Amino acid sequence: MEEAKEIKFEIVRKFGLLSDSGRGWRKELNLVSWNEREPKLDIRDWSEDHERMGKGVTLTRDEGAKLYEYLGSFLKSSGR
Repeated sequence: MEEAKEIKFEIVRKFGLLSDSGRGWRKELNLVSWNEREPKLDIRDWSEDHERMGKGVTLTRDEGAKLYEYLGSFLKSSGR
């Protein structure tokens, strides 16, 4: 049986808090380097001390730009 590999990460930049569960978990937008690779935009739940994390979404710069475009269009069309 193969041993689970340790996941290395470094939060390069914290952009902000998206939500707080009130139970010690916070959904954040950060720039994260996973396993010493190029940093990517990252949206996921983190424990307050950033020792544990939930499943999340990572985006390249190009994917982030497309998401920004789509969100802008959505927010304009929804009257917000």
